[in-house]
Amino acid sequence: MDGPHRYSADVASAVFENLQDQHQWASLEILSIPGLSRPMIRGLPPRLLYLHPDDQIAALAYEKSAGTRAQHDAEFEWVLAVHLAEKWTLSNFAAVMDALPDDRKGAKRIVLAALHNDSTVVYYIVQEGMIKPRQN
Repeated sequence: MDGPHRYSADVASAVFENLQDQHQWASLEILSIPGLSRPMIRGLPPRLLYLHPDDQIAALAYEKSAGTRAQHDAEFEWVLAVHLAEKWTLSNFAAVMDALPDDRKGAKRIVLAALHNDSTVVYYIVQEGMIKPRQN
């Protein structure tokens, strides 16, 4: 691997280790996706990371009627590892979304992992399209 590809692989490797060691993700893989110049991470978090607002409403109604919490299993997530100093545009994110397989219902989403020089990693959920705000 040369230059930018090696750099992207190093960032992905650091995020991979953070997910595995600090956040207990399972079944982690670093994958090359056709059409992308950088690797993506795919894995299973220990719990569900995001519940669509419509599903939240249904879960609240279920909890109210049944008197127990609705069970939501974790889903495999795609993780885009970037360095904090990198410049990303909406078209860059759109290219990543377009390259990902359609393996779940609803809008595509990624977990954006921003790596800092001190090896701190901050995670954000980035979704394709318009999403209703969360219900509190």
